[in-house]
Amino acid sequence: MKKSFKVYLKAGERLFVNGAVLRVDRKVSVEFLNDVTFLLEGNVLQSDEATTPLRQLYFVVQAILIDSERSAEARDMYRVLHQNFMKSFVDEEIHEGLTLAQQLVTDGRLYDALKVIRALFLIEDQLAARRSRQIGLEGDTAPCR
Repeated sequence: MKKSFKVYLKAGERLFVNGAVLRVDRKVSVEFLNDVTFLLEGNVLQSDEATTPLRQLYFVVQAILIDSERSAEARDMYRVLHQNFMKSFVDEEIHEGLTLAQQLVTDGRLYDALKVIRALFLIEDQLAARRSRQIGLEGDTAPCR
């Protein structure tokens, strides 16, 4: 058995534990005395927030972690998405992050994979903003004055 782990929650905060969702009505601490799979509400991405490729990948890894009954399906989906994103992203930092995330998922270190993927969100957002600006400039056919 590993060392116990304590989580501190605010009133109304949710905690996802082994597929169950718990909500506390007051400020509380919860101590896990054995190995458990959990996510704090602040780290959970809702399905309607999975609007970009990396957020979709994060959502799938989260599903592997939260829903053990359907983790095989989620792992299959993860493999497909990961392969597609490795082909479609050209940014070296994203490639390195995706490669590391793949290794972490393979090793069963899903929390760490989530952290790696979440760290890539900012880069993905910056790339999308840059593409959007380029499209806007290319579509501008008004004469310069």
